[in-house]
Amino acid sequence: MQLDVNSPILPYLGFGNIKLYSTMDELNNILKLEGVTSVVLNDTWIQYNVLDSIELYFHKKNEKLFRITTLDKYKGKLFGKIGVGSSIEEMLQIESTFKYDEFEEVWESEKGVFIEMDAETNKVRWISVYIRELDSDDFEQANW
Repeated sequence: MQLDVNSPILPYLGFGNIKLYSTMDELNNILKLEGVTSVVLNDTWIQYNVLDSIELYFHKKNEKLFRITTLDKYKGKLFGKIGVGSSIEEMLQIESTFKYDEFEEVWESEKGVFIEMDAETNKVRWISVYIRELDSDDFEQANW
């Protein structure tokens, strides 16, 4: 499996030829690429930065992928049109379900995606897709 930085961003499914719910073993060839870095977050998750294109978030308990986030070098689009560098106006025109969450400081859609803006340019900086169980009680127990 190879990372495809041009593939579409698909909520609840994945992107870059990487599927949510994949195990660390299944993605080992990508995680072992030269230049890939990792960090443990809250002693619960492992975050991988893959070639400044994507971040992969795995739960330590079941070693499964629960979130993928775009980084600067990712070129694929969400809903066919929203990408890194899109404006808030463009984003809302393309997908009206986005609502701003002041506490988290992200734009969220019930369609399974959230977007973080660059504070200086007010353009899309990061697009994240995640598993449906992220907000459930089973998530922390890794029962998914």
